[in-house]
Amino acid sequence: MADQAAATYHHGEMPVAAHTSTYMRVMGLFKWGALGVADLLLLLTLWFCTPAGLGAAVVIAVIVLALGVFALRSRKTAAH
Repeated sequence: MADQAAATYHHGEMPVAAHTSTYMRVMGLFKWGALGVADLLLLLTLWFCTPAGLGAAVVIAVIVLALGVFALRSRKTAAH
């Protein structure tokens, strides 16, 4: 079974666009997922572990989320 799969595989025949698309989607998932987890962790920490309370925790978490979105958004690169 493994010999048959190895015999049908041809190195370099998969389109590069498919690899690029998958790579960009996975990196986007990791990037935005990390921001979401970090922001949720900040919210819960400020809410439960400090005397700031829910209101201040939400305000700070929203500010950090906005800064993270601004920092992580895609930028257009100049064409050369």
